[in-house]
Amino acid sequence: MKKRLSLLERMAAVPHIVWVVLFIIGPMLFVLYFAFTDKDNHFSFSNIGQLATYSHIFLLSVLFALIATVICLLIGYPLAYFMARSKPSTQKILMILLMLPMWVSLLIRTYSLLVLLDNGGLINSLLMAMGRKEPIRIIGTGFAVVLGMIYDFLPYMVLPIYTSISKLDNRYLEAAADLGCTPFGTIFRVVLPLTVPGILSGITMVFVPSISTFYISQKLGGGKMELIGDTIERQFKQATASAYHIGAALSLVMMILILISTLFLNKISDDDKGGVLV
Repeated sequence: MKKRLSLLERMAAVPHIVWVVLFIIGPMLFVLYFAFTDKDNHFSFSNIGQLATYSHIFLLSVLFALIATVICLLIGYPLAYFMARSKPSTQKILMILLMLPMWVSLLIRTYSLLVLLDNGGLINSLLMAMGRKEPIRIIGTGFAVVLGMIYDFLPYMVLPIYTSISKLDNRYLEAAADLGCTPFGTIFRVVLPLTVPGILSGITMVFVPSISTFYISQKLGGGKMELIGDTIERQFKQATASAYHIGAALSLVMMILILISTLFLNKISDDDKGGVLV
């Protein structure tokens, strides 16, 4: 028999419900409304039909997000493994170093990269001092945008993987060693399969903000690398009714894309709860 909630318990949920309705459900309903209406507020699919014009921007956004996610995984997994297998005192130091940048605004962190990578920045100043005649153009390239994504979102890959590795039962590792498995073999055949949920969480936490970001491409792309987030922001900033509807349609497609990728990763996580490869 299910326990009935008391009046106090129900009242405690009211602020959460109000928050969800006002800041999640409400905005999503507005996006749906504007996406399927024209500037005269009549039902229309014309906004959806114009999205083909922005297909190259969608593809570029997905490509950059995938590259940043893969590189974050390649860097983040070894770092998370090293942290999880270090002494407790070392773990605390590494965790502080990892968390410190997260206490700073993402925009400020992006500006710090701008100072390093600009033509008159620290990197080019050092190269010029070493004899190079002209600065290397980094700002305004895809490399700078992807680097900004990696720099800003790498901790979101490391933390869930670190948590998964920390929770591993050491008896699995000892059993693998007793059976003659090498250290690298233990990582690839025991540790890696058992930490799949943490990997998928990290992928989600990096891919989603990477595909929707706009400030990184604006600051590090130098106005030459327009991603879907930039396009949506530009549409909503225009003081025209039609621009709002196009921006809403773009937002809807991006939300669907993020939803599909999240459901796909959750499906993989449900099918593979983590097991030892034999």
